[in-house]
Amino acid sequence: MTRSPFRHLMDTSELTKEEIRRILERAHFWEEHQASGLAPFTGRFAANLFFEPSTRTRFSFEVAEKRLGMQVVNFTPDVSSSTKGESLFDTVKTLVSIGVEVAVIRLTDEQELLFLIKQNPGCAIINAGAGSFAHPSQSLLDLYTLVKHFGDLTGKRVAVIGDIAHSRVVRSNLWTLKQFGAEMIVSGPEEMRDPEVERIAPYVSFEEALRTADVVMLLRVQLERHQGKLFSSREEYHRRYGLSAERLKIMKPEAIIMHPAPVNRGVEIADELVEHPRSKIFEQMKNGVWIRMAILERALGEW
Repeated sequence: MTRSPFRHLMDTSELTKEEIRRILERAHFWEEHQASGLAPFTGRFAANLFFEPSTRTRFSFEVAEKRLGMQVVNFTPDVSSSTKGESLFDTVKTLVSIGVEVAVIRLTDEQELLFLIKQNPGCAIINAGAGSFAHPSQSLLDLYTLVKHFGDLTGKRVAVIGDIAHSRVVRSNLWTLKQFGAEMIVSGPEEMRDPEVERIAPYVSFEEALRTADVVMLLRVQLERHQGKLFSSREEYHRRYGLSAERLKIMKPEAIIMHPAPVNRGVEIADELVEHPRSKIFEQMKNGVWIRMAILERALGEW
């Protein structure tokens, strides 16, 4: 039986360390050749299916696809047949039948995405964020950003702080960054802890996380995923768990700030720190394009 040229990506834990290194190398290639006009996938089609809101991931993938020369189909659930009960499999098969070779998908239920992959719809499937399960491209762009900054991550302490219970980013990053030698810790509100995550990365107090980390990675507070009101106001969360100018002084002088975004200014992080010299937040977004170009190359069996 002929092996399919397509390669799915559900999470980084599916990748070998060498595959991740290759993705980083290709991302570096595309960053270095961004003005070259290279478009190896001209005439090929990608579809972006986002069943949850997204700005960075959706448009980053679209820019990556267009830089590779691809034609892009953007699927909008509200005006599609999914509102009439069409299954995800049938939607993707429809797209495949008209020429789509890779589908970038974000949805709430990771089991639905896993089931789609098992059904073999005839194209590469890339997970662009599945519920609280995984966000592989975000994890890889975080790794790329850190490797560019530090070089070797061995022994670097990465503190992931905030809504641990509902974060797909922390789950992917725990595996990916540890593969490259980083020491992972987590912190945040008691109500947002996750025992499963803490079996892999120890929970520490907010102050200890700030004081000892080489990387302070803040997470968006996903209040829409919580039942009940946890904080009386945005200001209360910031007062208790937000990174302020005063708390910046606690951090190591060489420590950097990261955030997968969208950023709630004045909640997880003070407004004036978002674009602080030690913040890598917008660099992360920029690096996302190069990483996603490399992911798309892999998905289409180009290496």
